[in-house]
Order: sequence, then C-alpha cells, then structure tokens
Amino acid sequence: MRTVLIIGCGDIGRRVAHRHLRHGDYVTGLVRSQASAERLAAEGILPLVMDLDSDESPLPEAELVYHFAPPPGSGEQDTRTQRLLTRLPAPVHLVYISTSGVYGDHQGAWVDENTPPNPQTDRARRRLDAERRLLAWGRQEAVPVVILRVGGIYGPGRLPIDRLDQVTVICPDEAPYSNRIHADDLAAVCVAAAEHGEPGGIYNVADDEPGTMTEYFYQVADAVGRPRPPCVSLQEAPAHLSPGMLSYVRESRRMRTDKMKTLGIHLRYPGLKDGLAASLDDPDT
Repeated sequence: MRTVLIIGCGDIGRRVAHRHLRHGDYVTGLVRSQASAERLAAEGILPLVMDLDSDESPLPEAELVYHFAPPPGSGEQDTRTQRLLTRLPAPVHLVYISTSGVYGDHQGAWVDENTPPNPQTDRARRRLDAERRLLAWGRQEAVPVVILRVGGIYGPGRLPIDRLDQVTVICPDEAPYSNRIHADDLAAVCVAAAEHGEPGGIYNVADDEPGTMTEYFYQVADAVGRPRPPCVSLQEAPAHLSPGMLSYVRESRRMRTDKMKTLGIHLRYPGLKDGLAASLDDPDT
C-alpha cells in the first residue's frame, strides 16, 4: 500500500484516485471547498480542504504526489506552485499535468517533446513556469518529476453540449489543428507516468487522431441531435469569438505521442468517435 496525495482533486484527480484505491493505496485529495471534500469522502478518498494561495499549513507526506492544481488566473508565473513547493515534503515521485499550449503556434506542424517551448499566452507561460520550477525542485530534492503536456480533455461531464447554441467556430477549411484526450485515458497515463516515467521526463499526451476544434463541436452537435454551431473565417473571428476562444484558434499544432506509448499505454479511446460515444453513454454526462 502506498500513500498518494492528489493536489487539485477534481474530475481527473478522482479518476486517478479510484485507480489507486482499487490497488489498495491510501489516497488523500486536496480541494478548496467543503462540497468537493464531501464528494471525495463519499467516494472513499480522504479529503483535505486547503487554499494553496493563503493557507500556510504544511502539506502531508506522501510517497506519490499528483499536482493537478491549475495556476493562478493572471501573470506569467505560477506563484501557486512556487508556494506549494515550500510546504511539500519530498515524495518518492511527482507527476504534473501541464498543457500542450507551451508549444505555441506551429501552423499545423507536428511537435514532439524536443520541440522548444514557445508559449504565446500568459496562460501557457504560467504552465511553462510551473514545469521549470518543478523540474528544478526535483533535481534539488532528488525527486523524480514527470511532466505531462496534455491536449484538450473531454469525457463525461466535460462535453460542450450547453454551449452549442452560444459558440461560433472557424469554418472547416481554415480550422486550426488541435489535440485531445479522453479523461479516462488521461487518468491511465497519469498512473503509468508515476510507475514508468523517466525522472525529469516530459511526455505529450493526446489520442491518435489530431483534429480541429470545429470538428469537435460538429461531432458533439451531431451526436446529440443539435444544430451545428455557425462558422466564420479566421479574418472574421475577432468580431465573433471570445478572447479566450480566439487565443486557441490562433494556434495550430499536432502532437506526436510516441514517447507516451513507451509508458506501456494502450489508449481505450484512440479517436474522438469512440470516446464521444462512451462519454454520452456515461450517466455523468
């Protein structure tokens, strides 16, 4: 039995936690609200309520730590991770979920883990800052840290069904490439990275079929019998898309995941079609 601490134990954290619980591990999930804590307790996960930005209490010791807490909402540095590392007892392993956004725009070209990061939004710069802090801390404390650069996450409860009549997308002939991963497959990769990831290793995490955000919204709409959202050209996009959505469609890349598969991973949902069908069949959708 191992002691496992999941910092930021939301949807992905709970999926990871249940994998460990099935193997008899002792799992603590750190969350910010009492409501979240009650949900963890009901699922057999020991809850720990803590605000990482203001609480000065030391974090509990654990053999394995998953860091899933997002960075703060502004700035170019992840001050949340910076504070966390001053209070975290050194574990045996640590796994961090980062984002594919650290690569920036590659105009649809393929990127792998040797592609130099070039973040073009503050959101991605905060993630790259966290990566670098964690890797430096790992070297200093002799802790094997593994970084997962993850594409867009979808799955039960994560589909944009309620947004279909509010969103505008880029027309298919101009839509930029994006990458995605089903939540269950991401949880499996997280556990595999803890077991088999190389110290200081960085792994791209996505399924086998890079697509576009437009294709994603269209397939969700088709699957639930709703009209496809309207589309505009890239030139028209600033007048129709939110700043957040605009930042996504200004980047296009496809991620190679050969290194991820060296972790012994066989994706349950290697493409959107099967993963979407399973997500809609799930009662949590």
